[in-house]
Amino acid sequence: MAVPQADAGVPTRHEVGVTGVAGEPPERPGKGEPVALGDAASEADVLPGTLLVPRPDGVAGERRQSVDALLGNAHDRSGPRVGKGLPTPRRGACRGDGDAIGSVKGATDQSPAVRVLNYLELEGRLDRSGIGTAADQQRAALATTDVSVVTSPWVGGSPAGAAAGFLRGRGAFRDYDVAHCNVIGPGSVAVARHAGRTGTPLVLHAHVTAEDFAESFRGSTYLAGPLRRYLRWFYSQADLVLCPSEYTKRVLESYPIDAPIRPITNGVDTASLAGFEDLREAYRERFDLNGLVVFSVGNVFERKGLTTFCRLAQDTDYEFAWFGPYDTGPQAAEAVRRWTTNPPDNVTFTGWVDDKRGAFAAGDVYCFPTKAENQGIAVLEAMACGKPVVLRDIPVFEEFYTDGHDCLKCETRTEFREALDRLAADPDLRRRLGENAEETASEHSLSRVGEKLVDAYAEVTSD
Repeated sequence: MAVPQADAGVPTRHEVGVTGVAGEPPERPGKGEPVALGDAASEADVLPGTLLVPRPDGVAGERRQSVDALLGNAHDRSGPRVGKGLPTPRRGACRGDGDAIGSVKGATDQSPAVRVLNYLELEGRLDRSGIGTAADQQRAALATTDVSVVTSPWVGGSPAGAAAGFLRGRGAFRDYDVAHCNVIGPGSVAVARHAGRTGTPLVLHAHVTAEDFAESFRGSTYLAGPLRRYLRWFYSQADLVLCPSEYTKRVLESYPIDAPIRPITNGVDTASLAGFEDLREAYRERFDLNGLVVFSVGNVFERKGLTTFCRLAQDTDYEFAWFGPYDTGPQAAEAVRRWTTNPPDNVTFTGWVDDKRGAFAAGDVYCFPTKAENQGIAVLEAMACGKPVVLRDIPVFEEFYTDGHDCLKCETRTEFREALDRLAADPDLRRRLGENAEETASEHSLSRVGEKLVDAYAEVTSD
């Protein structure tokens, strides 16, 4: 098969229809002979030497890859095009390094994709967090749309590269049509200020509130007040604030935030859970779990109901397992150090597990006595796996779940113990709640998240 060469008449940063990218295999691999796809640009979307399998444009069910050269991220696209209402981005817009914006549609006289920065500051450190999962799911959701995603705002892919680019007269920031930030740190502040200077629409995603920050790390409760004042200032810079729930919207309005606020579910990536059942035996054997297993998934924090979880274990004979990382160093809360270093005999803290599917396979009843939550992605994941769920009856869960239909809600430790006993004694109840929970989770599909994100970008760019 011939090797495609860069065409000087087609601007760089255009998309090509492919069936795979070496190093990041697609979920549904295609067939074909891999070939090297060159690019003459100094900073190409397709890195030199990347193995791609071209497919004819317009083939039904084709998959598109837009590869971010700075970070090497491939954003897979398949399914319906839901890029309704989006404006046409700047044609032929160039950064200081001459890198043009576009898509494969530009090469066929169609409008190029709108280019959105989806920025997760400290991405490497947040990959085990709910915020990291939420950002991953946003990008997966946008992969089903006409939006082109950039994951780093910096020329050169890092603040150091941006500084070097600035000194060479290329500017520090890449070019994009909408800035969407998921964290609240200095990098996100810099993006927000750059957006203000350049008139770039700014979307800030409120994954963090003072209420859910408390009881997370040592001293976090004392910092909640100052954090609330900071968040009020930070989120108020946005053209639109997105948040995971109506509950979070009410919290932000109480600060108050001087910006429009729109709830949008974090969604659940059911594809990432496919085949979880096959891991049940291996993970139960790995952690020596037997009988009915009451479990939780995620970072081990007191805010998430750690003490209640362990006290319930002491009150019952069931196996309890918490799948997720925890700290025991100076930054760890005292309750986390106490329970994880000396847990009840029937409690297992697994630490980080490489495959979350194993956690949902090994457990039987998902128990989440959290005190505060903006949504709770792991709850949706447990529901998507058809697990019966026991939740603390807090305001955020009122808008998503119905007691006795797709979950059991409890307020006191006694109620939690009674709920667990009911489920242990009644397999039919476990099955019915699990089936209804799976149906509820389907309402939070990533395709719906993608549509809502596209609508949000259209709103801020049309003002």
